Amino acid sequence: MRITINGSYDDARIQRSVPLNLWNAAKGCSKGRDRASIALNTYIAELHARALEKHKELVLEQALITPKLILKRVFGKDTEMRTLLGTMQDGIKEMETLTGIDYSPVTINRYKNVVKKLQRLIPSYYGKEDITFHELTPEFIRAFDIYLKTEGGLCRNTIVRYMKCFKKFTNMALAKEWMRKNPFYGYKMEQDETDPVFLTYDELQAVMKKKFTIPRLELVRDIFVFACFTGLAFSDVATLSGENLVQDNLGDWWIRKGRVKLEHRRKASSISNIPLLPVPLAILEKYREHPICVKKGCCLPVMCNQKMKQLPQGNRRFLRHKEKSDHACGQAHFRDHRHARQQCTLAGRVRHARTCLHTHDAALCAGHEQQPERGDEQCEGTSGMVNLISASE
Repeated sequence: MRITINGSYDDARIQRSVPLNLWNAAKGCSKGRDRASIALNTYIAELHARALEKHKELVLEQALITPKLILKRVFGKDTEMRTLLGTMQDGIKEMETLTGIDYSPVTINRYKNVVKKLQRLIPSYYGKEDITFHELTPEFIRAFDIYLKTEGGLCRNTIVRYMKCFKKFTNMALAKEWMRKNPFYGYKMEQDETDPVFLTYDELQAVMKKKFTIPRLELVRDIFVFACFTGLAFSDVATLSGENLVQDNLGDWWIRKGRVKLEHRRKASSISNIPLLPVPLAILEKYREHPICVKKGCCLPVMCNQKMKQLPQGNRRFLRHKEKSDHACGQAHFRDHRHARQQCTLAGRVRHARTCLHTHDAALCAGHEQQPERGDEQCEGTSGMVNLISASE
């Protein structure tokens, strides 16, 4: 097949053959009356009509029209074959270049886990290593959901997060017309309501009184207790610096800091003002001269999350709650009976919390049985409870 435009031409093979004595060179078709000749002439007419259609599209696009470009569009060689796994891997590489700007390492790792799960399911479901976007069906989405439940052993909320990562690429394929039908049509991403169990005041006291012979475990305990009394997440405790500590006119110390999670997403977040009670103040004083704090300029020598969770079996049994509790250094809370949370006074300052007073000793619990003094400004709530102002409020 040859196309000529303004004297320049280009040709391509149509992968069809005909006996030489049956070919009409003047008309560009077969002279035969048999079935094969009729099929060949029909195919040539379709190619001719398709070439005229592609030429019209290029005129409407105001593109530079060349014979080679028309031939590529006629035979479908102008677009690259888009596969599911290949496109997702390319997208992840692009995300990695924006790590710390638009995406966190945890988010990128979640996308990688989705690709790994798909790499295991696609060969067994389709019988090949990769598929195009046109081959995605709602049946495969349901099969992937079942696979994550059974083989992956994931809970419903984790599956929803994985499916949202998967759907991001299918939506992109729909927008770029790499596929015509939405495979997620009819699939509901509903998360299960969680009912977390919080530590009681007595349980927190047991953690505070526990004596560790390993310095690393004592550090983990102190950071956990600090998170309990301040309501800061693990990342917020790790990035806490002296610039975030301010003192008011009454001499009370406060933490003034925004959430790291919202800062990474570049969302406008209100600065949290958290009062420093005697216990977290003692912890800050304890590690004020720590080599890591002096070197990095941070308030606490927080290790990575993996090392924070490496507890020996005996201590792990001690710290385990009767019911499954969230013991990570995230946003920790107390509960009294059902759950009691104190509200600060109108002035927003807490001079004396109804909690145990701790001196600045290494154990942080020498004077835990002392009765706290009561000032003019007190918090409403039940006796013995600690006022927690979460960074998320």
